Amino acid sequence: MGTVIIFALVTLLALYGVFRTLREKNVLGFLLGLATVSVFGWFTIMTILHHGIPTSTH
Repeated sequence: MGTVIIFALVTLLALYGVFRTLREKNVLGFLLGLATVSVFGWFTIMTILHHGIPTSTH
């Protein structure tokens, strides 16, 4: 359960960073933030789908 929360928080903070770098027109920051959102967002979604919320005990 803690892993899902941490992954989700990192994803949300990276998403905020992506929008902020778009406003500042920072291309490298945008690309790195987009990569972070993609990776951690994927981990968040797959962890939720595989283990469920709340986590199953099997």
